[in-house]
Formats: sequence, structure tokens, C-alpha cells
Amino acid sequence: MVQTWSSWKRFPDAQIGGHLEAPIGPGVYEVRHTMTGRVIAFGHTGNVANALTDLKLNGGVGTFARLFRKQPLVSRVSDLEYRTCAAATRAEAKTAASRLLGLRQTAWRRRMDLGGAAHYPG
Repeated sequence: MVQTWSSWKRFPDAQIGGHLEAPIGPGVYEVRHTMTGRVIAFGHTGNVANALTDLKLNGGVGTFARLFRKQPLVSRVSDLEYRTCAAATRAEAKTAASRLLGLRQTAWRRRMDLGGAAHYPG
């Protein structure tokens, strides 16, 4: 059974010796921009700690390397925070991620509908 979300934690900067606090097993993760709340990464995996570690978040790459690599998601890791949700199996994590994504989309649609109704009374 899927557990509850952890609290939001600042994303550590590996260049200054930070470390992640995440399950070394299946689960769901979410990374967002601290100030805007914009979701940077969301997904399910068999190993949450590895998935978070593997995200290309830092912009500290040389010019030559930028030509052949994906661009980083954000320029400063210190602007990010993450939370995790452990699961018993990878399949359970996948199901939970799908459910959470559906809930997020429903909430977004409601928010847009309410915003539209506020602008166009009638």
C-alpha cells in the first residue's frame, strides 16, 4: 500500500556536499520550484533515491557538453524542493502516480473553470 507524502525538503546541491532523503525502493517523487510551485519533475520508479539523483538539474556544464546533452531543467538546484511517497512495489508506485496525476489534472480543470467563470459572468 502506498504511504503518504513526505514533507517538502530542499533539493541538496551535490557540489556542496548535500544528500537526499528518499526511499531506496519503489515510490513516487515530485520536484517543484520553491518560489513558483511549478512542477519540474514527477514520476514513479523502482528506486526513488536513484531517480532523484539522476535528474539533470544543475546548469554547470561546459559549452561543448551543452551541444550534445539535454539542457538542465533549472539553473539553480537551491531553488528546488522535493517530496516522496514510498510504495511496496513498482506496480503500486505506477498506479499511485497515475491516480495522483489524474487528481492534479482534475483540480487544474476545476481551477481553470472557476477562473473562467470569474472573468465571464453570465
